[in-house]
Amino acid sequence: MDRFSFAADFEELLNVGIALSSIHDLEKLLNMILLEARRLTQADAGTLYLVKGDRLIFRVSQCQSLSDRLGEDRMRQMYQSFEMPVSRESIAGYSALTRKVLNIPDVKEIPPEASYHYNPSWDQKAGYASHSMMAVPMLNRDGEAVGVLQLINALSDGRVIPFRIEHEKLASSLASQAAVAIENAELTENLKQAHLDTIFRLGVAAEYRDKETANHIKRMSRYCALIAEGLGWGKEEVEVILWSSLMHDVGKLGIPDRILQKPGPLTAEERKIMEYHTTIGGNILKGSAASVLQKSRVVAVTHHEKFDGTGYPRGLKGEKIPLEGRITILADVFDALSSKRVYKEAMPEAEVLRILQEGRGAHFDPRILDVFLDRLGEVRKIKERHSDREGDFDKFRDLDSLENDKEDSSRP
Repeated sequence: MDRFSFAADFEELLNVGIALSSIHDLEKLLNMILLEARRLTQADAGTLYLVKGDRLIFRVSQCQSLSDRLGEDRMRQMYQSFEMPVSRESIAGYSALTRKVLNIPDVKEIPPEASYHYNPSWDQKAGYASHSMMAVPMLNRDGEAVGVLQLINALSDGRVIPFRIEHEKLASSLASQAAVAIENAELTENLKQAHLDTIFRLGVAAEYRDKETANHIKRMSRYCALIAEGLGWGKEEVEVILWSSLMHDVGKLGIPDRILQKPGPLTAEERKIMEYHTTIGGNILKGSAASVLQKSRVVAVTHHEKFDGTGYPRGLKGEKIPLEGRITILADVFDALSSKRVYKEAMPEAEVLRILQEGRGAHFDPRILDVFLDRLGEVRKIKERHSDREGDFDKFRDLDSLENDKEDSSRP
């Protein structure tokens, strides 16, 4: 490698560092780190591990020659998530523990006295031949390994060659920048998860007052996401409605117990107060700059509108009802009809579908209803996966059981 080429690579490395600092999605970041490490070292393949306590967690693998031979989708299917101990017996573990680059000209010729060894099982399964390998620890500001880059088969004119000393320097510099970017992305991810977890638990609190289980909003939010996917929404939009729909009934927190938990039919005046939960929910969620909460407010206000304009609180009609609201209307009604409650049994599916069809163009947007019905197989899987057990209702019958409740309600 001449000086001009080496200097150009380091200039490119600076540009990569700037790009890494702007990515906050951890999965995208890890893929970019590995891709750039392979590009800078002319590596055919590579794997990225994260260090979590005393474990190495496999996160990303790439292999150009396998992608060319098998196709990208097939190649990805061959990589399954796994973890292993941080141990000197593995190449990646040795690099993590010693915090040093391990540059191996040929893994088939590792000296028998070395503490680490090469595991050929993946090569055998994939029909691949690993020779040169370089493990590079990703060290944070405190000199701790947050992960390991494992690069495989440096190439020159189509031939596998050992990784050069210049490759070690480039990969180490990239790994240092990557470690900082990974920690920042993980912090962002943790903050995001805490934010979303709070949304979920607030949604559970609202449903709990109405004697609904946490499974109701898990099912309903997934139905919403399923419809959004069927409408062709992108991944981020689908995720937003998954979370925002959890808050559809948050306004019930402001409805008096004497009405919310009344065992018999509501009077006209009580019904009017009950309907006010949509407006209360809108007020609770008003003014947030967070996109999820902005959409949550739309859902909370509009999830009792009807396509023919006879719903509440504003009597919106047709496409004047925001799309998020029209999706949630259908998902919420389906789950209410098809699920057991403390005060009622679940309706048979055939009866539920008959009611939905009767509501076409009146209660429900016909296009959304069609998307939902086209995905009934997936709907049934969601319903089964998050079905209520009899014990889920005991908490509403006996408050003493609350202290013994072990339900994991941390995600929709």
